[in-house]
Order: sequence, then structure tokens, then C-alpha cells
Amino acid sequence: MPPKTPDDRAPGADEPPIHHIDARTLRGLAHPLRLRLLNALREFGPATASGLAERLGESSGATSYHLRQLAAYGFIEDAPERGKGRERWWKAVHMGDTFSAGSFLDHPDAEVRGAIGVVLHEVASAHSQELNTWLGTMHEWPKEWREAFDLSDFKLRLTPELSLELAQKVQDLVNSYRDRVPEGTEGSAVVRTHVHMFPRPAE
Repeated sequence: MPPKTPDDRAPGADEPPIHHIDARTLRGLAHPLRLRLLNALREFGPATASGLAERLGESSGATSYHLRQLAAYGFIEDAPERGKGRERWWKAVHMGDTFSAGSFLDHPDAEVRGAIGVVLHEVASAHSQELNTWLGTMHEWPKEWREAFDLSDFKLRLTPELSLELAQKVQDLVNSYRDRVPEGTEGSAVVRTHVHMFPRPAE
């Protein structure tokens, strides 16, 4: 899934363009295939419905329909500079999304509460799939990359305020590494960083 800020604070000028999700756009995003389509466009760049269907193992009819829905809610738009003839290309409008999950979980509309549940569980599933793919293929990477990956977890006692502060500092640190390595640099790769922070009961 796309990067998120832990609350409604706007990203700084040096951070990538982020889309603020409200209750209306949340409804438009809350579909497993739409989330996968949006992630694919953000990670791999502009594509057609048929190209995305092949990448994701879906029918072009399904991808075409859900791409139009994503466009209607402002997540993606036409990429006419890539089109040839009647071929329609799509591109992501933003690099990521921000929303306050807590406010949606308390929303009076049951549809909105259900929508945030779909989005959060799909994000968690995508993270798990990406990590498992890496673990299953890491033997194919050079030794330097096999030694550079990290799989850590920590146990801390915090207040909600400190948890929010820590999440923001982690995201600020990750963003400080953005654009430091030019595309095409020998030995470089796109690195995925997942941040999960949640309380657990004492027992």
C-alpha cells in the first residue's frame, strides 16, 4: 500500500504528493482490486487496462471497470501522452494517501466503517505478500542485498501521543532518504519499507 501519515497533518514541501482521503473517496477505494490497481500504477507507472489485467491475473473487463471507478474518485487519470490509437493509458495522480483510520472507525455511517476495514486489511495483506515474496526469492539477490534487508520487531511501553510521535519520526526518516539515489544507479534497487505500530493487551 501507499505511504500514510499517522494523522491529518499535511506532508512537507520536500515530501511526495499525498492525497487526503475523506469518507466519500474512501468508499471509492474500498475494493481489493481497486487497491491492487492503484498500487500497481504507483509502483510500475502508467499502464492500460489489458496490461494491468495481465500483471494482476484479472480480466481486462474487470480492470477497465475498476480503473474508471478510481478515476471517478480522483485517484487516477488519463495518460494521453502514452496512448496509441484507441488504447487508453492510466496513471496515478498521487504517490500515496493519508487518512485518520480512527475517525473512520468511529464514523456514524456503517458503510464508511466497513470501507476502512476493507482498506486496512487489504493493506496488511499486501504487506504480508510482499514480505513473503522477498523471503522466497532472496536467494536470487546478491549477497550485499541479502545482508542489507531487515526484519525486526520491538516492544515498547508508550502513550498514544508518544506512539504517534514515533510513527511520524519514522516516516520523516524514511522520507529523508527519498531521491538520494538517482534512477538507474548501478547496484541500486527499489526498497519497500513497511511500518506497523499497534498496542497489545498485557495478557
